[in-house]
Amino acid sequence: MHDDRSLVEARLKRVLDERVRPAVYPESVPLEVAVWHAPGEPVPVAEGLAAEPEPIEVGARWGAPWGTSWFRVTGTVPEAWAGRTVEAILDLGFDENMPGFQCEGLVYRPDGTPVKGLNPRNQWVRVAAPAEGGEQVRLHIEAASNPVILDYHPFLPTQLGDKETAGSEPQYTLTRMDLAVFDETVWQLVIDLEVLGELMAELPVESARRWEILRAVDKALDAVDLQNVNATAAAARSRLTGVLATPAAPSAHRISAVGHAHIDSAWLWPLRETVRKVARTTSNMTALLDDEPEFVFAMSQAQQWAWVRDHRPEVWARVKKAVADGRFVPAGGMWVESDTNMPGSEAMARQFVHGKRFFLDEFGIDNDEAWLPDTFGFAAGLPQIIKAAGSKYLLTQKISWSQTNKFPHHTFQWEGIDGTRIFTHFPPVDTYNCSMKGSEIAHAARNFKDKGVARHSLAPTGWGDGGGGTTREMVAKAARLRDLEGSATVTWETPRAFFDKAAAEYPEPPVWVGELYLELHRATLTSQARTKQGNRRSEHLLREAELWAATAAVRTGFPYPYEDLDRIWKTVLLHQFHDILPGSSIAWVHREARRTYERVAEELTAIVEAAQRALAGEGGTPLVFNAAPHARAGVPAGGARTPAMPARTALTGRPGGGHVLDNGLLRVEIDARGLVVSAYDIEADRETVAPGRAANLLQLHPDFPNMWDAWDVDEFYRNTVTDLTDADEVVPDGDGVRIVRSFGASRVTQLLSLAPGERRLLVDTEVDWHETEKFLKLAFPLDVHAERYASETQFGHFHRPTHTNTSWEAAKFEACNHRFVHLEEPGWGVAIVNDSTYGHDVTRTVRTDGDGGTTTTVRVSLLRAPRFPDPETDQGVHRFRHALVPGAGIGDAVREGWRINLPERRLTGAGAVEPLVTCDRDAVVITAVKLADDGSGDVVVRFHEAFGGRARATLTAGFEVADVAVTDLLERPLADARAPRAEDGRIALRLRPFELVTLRLRRA
Repeated sequence: MHDDRSLVEARLKRVLDERVRPAVYPESVPLEVAVWHAPGEPVPVAEGLAAEPEPIEVGARWGAPWGTSWFRVTGTVPEAWAGRTVEAILDLGFDENMPGFQCEGLVYRPDGTPVKGLNPRNQWVRVAAPAEGGEQVRLHIEAASNPVILDYHPFLPTQLGDKETAGSEPQYTLTRMDLAVFDETVWQLVIDLEVLGELMAELPVESARRWEILRAVDKALDAVDLQNVNATAAAARSRLTGVLATPAAPSAHRISAVGHAHIDSAWLWPLRETVRKVARTTSNMTALLDDEPEFVFAMSQAQQWAWVRDHRPEVWARVKKAVADGRFVPAGGMWVESDTNMPGSEAMARQFVHGKRFFLDEFGIDNDEAWLPDTFGFAAGLPQIIKAAGSKYLLTQKISWSQTNKFPHHTFQWEGIDGTRIFTHFPPVDTYNCSMKGSEIAHAARNFKDKGVARHSLAPTGWGDGGGGTTREMVAKAARLRDLEGSATVTWETPRAFFDKAAAEYPEPPVWVGELYLELHRATLTSQARTKQGNRRSEHLLREAELWAATAAVRTGFPYPYEDLDRIWKTVLLHQFHDILPGSSIAWVHREARRTYERVAEELTAIVEAAQRALAGEGGTPLVFNAAPHARAGVPAGGARTPAMPARTALTGRPGGGHVLDNGLLRVEIDARGLVVSAYDIEADRETVAPGRAANLLQLHPDFPNMWDAWDVDEFYRNTVTDLTDADEVVPDGDGVRIVRSFGASRVTQLLSLAPGERRLLVDTEVDWHETEKFLKLAFPLDVHAERYASETQFGHFHRPTHTNTSWEAAKFEACNHRFVHLEEPGWGVAIVNDSTYGHDVTRTVRTDGDGGTTTTVRVSLLRAPRFPDPETDQGVHRFRHALVPGAGIGDAVREGWRINLPERRLTGAGAVEPLVTCDRDAVVITAVKLADDGSGDVVVRFHEAFGGRARATLTAGFEVADVAVTDLLERPLADARAPRAEDGRIALRLRPFELVTLRLRRA
């Protein structure tokens, strides 16, 4: 037989595009349209429905950036359409290639009942089936004219990302507002042909199945009368019955489809718009559930569920019913799909506490899985947090985006720093916006790396990022792919059903140890410094507020602010969303975040001050309150004392220019350029700074990545560097040295000081930053030979190599730390601690002259200046604090990291304040002291082993303890945990390396 394959395939494409798809709506009549443009921010639904609109014609421009327009459409079903299915086609000016990134709408009936959402791939509203002739149609559309930020030429700077700069030019053209007859037979033929055509394209050319489909499609197209598609569609479908009925091979890959709409809680739109995106999507999905009995939809992010509950009660009622039916599934058990690299230990724990508790309180559902499809890599401390929250599975997609190395598994056990293992799945479909295309399904089956030992994978199915969800076309395609020869099989299932099946069939999957590093989006550790500082400051203020409020509640009856702390925690957790904290959202989002963090700081500071005043009592004794988990200057952790007065630091001139700081423990030489040329550990008789090098060196790089400006820094940025060594001033300032530098349009002022009685050099840096597409680093070249270094992560630390032996190590050229980075040789080490930065790099060189030793350079990432999506990223004044700690062991790094983030608070009072809870080993770090969330008055203490070794310790309560329970993060007793006994308030502990423990202490 002659090879006419290309001819038939081309025929299929043209007939589908030009004849069959247009015949889905064979008849239509225009609707009358009127519009009211809401002034300012969105208005309540009742106000929008009651507003008096003005007539508008199809073809008219509408919608200022970030505006809201209320369209009213009215019409009458023609008598000739009686008994047929009628739909409204409502095209607001959509580009079908941009679902979730354009204008959107939510359709209401006149009584305010939501019908469904409108987006570029979902423009229809069912009016009647069957219709009655003369039936009156009246619908209202709350339309959001969100501007396109990420356009066909992506990453171009735009002022559209903030309402204050976006202007008022209409963004969209009203394209179609019609009533139309919906021909379901033709629509089903479209799905038949799409499924078979897409499957055919994925099969080998030499396979019999491909040719069988080709011949059937050819015959079906023969049956189509191109001048009367509607009359011949059924005949065409009948010629496809055989090829659609042939079952899949027994060995076919099995895909669990989960209805999904990944909705970024903020990104190229502000938080307030996400509230409406969620309402549109959930309206769409509840409507689709009514129409499709096999369909299952899952939605993560308890915050988004709360928005629907609080802002769209009419939508919430439908959602609750669908949840009760088991088909609208709460997923993930987190407050938002947060970043997991930068949130601190307690914050990461509270993501699960607040997320899981919301689903338990609202629906009685306890999630088994963490659901993080789009998060930019995963910190090594996360597995035990997931387990401690009572969950056992993790799903993500993003690691498939890595640029350099292909991850070797799709289903595996992920082992964290303490040895906890979590069953983890990366969907091999390689998208969290699966649309059931044949290419996606075939890719999932081919790509699946665990063939031969496992056969299940998951496909999150629906338009996402900006929402929209699953469409009826996707559901129809999935129905045909349930059991179809040549394809993987597709079944709608809940996340739990998938994970239970996958875990059962693969009881001993491979193990991946350590962080799941995304080899992309590394610059999110630095972009939008103020947002990151707001997060870090809020996390530590929350610690203080809980600690002092709990202590005051137990000691003085101080009213513990349960509701305020709950609300503030949720605000901070929301801003850890994976496009807010990473700095990859539009200007509007970060402008609002700055104001939010300021309010959070004011509220938490007020709680702290009120609690401390209640504890201190009246009197003139000077007191220092220490909120850190370690004693300092004679003040116990969690208590208050009159501090000891340390000796002063000596400041003298340096021969040849510059200054010397000496406190008897460290002698620091600062040359005339303001660079640290020596940091001498007097006790160890050891120099810290590498020979011939200088620390406190600011370095400036060009920073123009190939794409994803706010997200990415590409390795070639290192090829060009400018050392900022010229100084405007290097002068004494109190007990320290002040250095001023100017470069480009920017200015840096630093104060270097040596704390009395402490082995740490403080580096306070103020940058008035006005550069564009530049990357600012602060370098510390250290005379340390170390093949690996430690970075703090949640509830412990994680080691990374300093070398680049393999492509996996080389790809980690920018990495995350929390409060410290630590390097050491046996017996001596160095820590660099910070109060608000996360990104860093570590490199090593062997000196070719002199002693031939190794220089290991730690560089802290301070600032970037990308222009997309916020063209003014980080412009203005920033303040950072770092400390260089020579002679530091890992314990010193832990302690100094806490110290720099929790400064002392001073006031006068009646006398010392005893801690509510103490621990006698520095290796056991208490991360939270609080009252139980249920209002019982129980004291909850969370702690972990922080040094990476086994620890025996005694926890002592400063109150009478009636009972002790080991709990999960949600403060629920663990049935399989042996509760320690409290004897005179003392509790003996044994912890394995990095073990995380939560104790609930019932007061007598």
